[in-house]
Amino acid sequence: MQNRKPWLYLAAVAVVLLALKYSDTLFGGIRLFFSLLVPLFIGCGVAYVLNILVSRLETLPPLRNPRSRLYPARRALSITGALVIIVVVVALLILLIIPQLVDAFRVMLVNVPPAVNEFLAWLDSLNIDMPQLESWLRSLNLNWPDLLQKATTYLTSGVSNVFSSAFGLLSSLGGIVMQVVIAVIFALYLLAGKERLGRQFHALADTYLPASVCDRLWYVLATAHDTFTKFFVGQFTEAIIIGVLCTLGMLLFRLPYAPMIGTLVGATALLPVVGAYLGAGIGAFMILTVNPLQAIGFLVFIAVLQQLEGNLIYPRVVGTSIGLPGIWVLTAVTLGGGIGGIAGMLLAVPVTATVYRLIRADVRHRRDQASIPV
Repeated sequence: MQNRKPWLYLAAVAVVLLALKYSDTLFGGIRLFFSLLVPLFIGCGVAYVLNILVSRLETLPPLRNPRSRLYPARRALSITGALVIIVVVVALLILLIIPQLVDAFRVMLVNVPPAVNEFLAWLDSLNIDMPQLESWLRSLNLNWPDLLQKATTYLTSGVSNVFSSAFGLLSSLGGIVMQVVIAVIFALYLLAGKERLGRQFHALADTYLPASVCDRLWYVLATAHDTFTKFFVGQFTEAIIIGVLCTLGMLLFRLPYAPMIGTLVGATALLPVVGAYLGAGIGAFMILTVNPLQAIGFLVFIAVLQQLEGNLIYPRVVGTSIGLPGIWVLTAVTLGGGIGGIAGMLLAVPVTATVYRLIRADVRHRRDQASIPV
């Protein structure tokens, strides 16, 4: 046994040297391997989010009663119901947002040039010399028909380039659509057999890992599952509440685009902390195309609503459920957005809350063992 150790060391050194020599090929293969696994990772995420809704649907009386005729098909019915709910919600969002957004841009194209001319005439009547402001305002006063004609001429003169660009865009979209389809199919398979997969995972862990490691693993996974579930349920609930309140307030104050902006504010509120402000900015811009004073009033209304949401709704619906202080929520959103964009912002809060809960529990355990008061 002692004679084998030098050979093992030499083999390890040889493997390291070969990995360094062919590092480009090695890393390229690793990147290709993980790129092939991307749809499966996305499918796992989709399955986890869908499972929250599927589990809720399976608790309905017709599906949880073993004597019911629907009980044998409860899993298939729950998955179908969850997919139908998501499709209906997305369709309603599109029908509420897209038409009014197009109408807002049409109003902007029609109303901006006359408004700019009136403001320039008002500045001239006051004899105020502001050349930089006038130059910027005149740049907004575009000749839209002439601009559209130039764009049409450019497109027709470069048909080949347009077709090549369109082909490249369609190829990229086709790849994305295929990844989404594979992810959804994989998610459905995971949901259909989640109990069997769970038993297999438990059996593998209990077989190949020590008992102490398994206990810690189950504790970490249980904490993460509890935190993620509470976060997603709370975030969706909070988004619905703030969307409804925004719509009702805008209808009360007779602000334009109330259903569309309320829906948009609710949809963007799924992003913690910054989401509602993003929706409010887009909504203020749309109201600005109709009435600038109403846009200012809308911003005041949103500021009040955000204070109400931040101090009463969010702490009760989301904050207390995940047990994460506000300063860490803001830190997690900032870092997550910088690292992973929108997906990073959405996942950073439950990940941070999970780590926070694990560290807090470990600190309390260690202090209890050392008889140190918390």
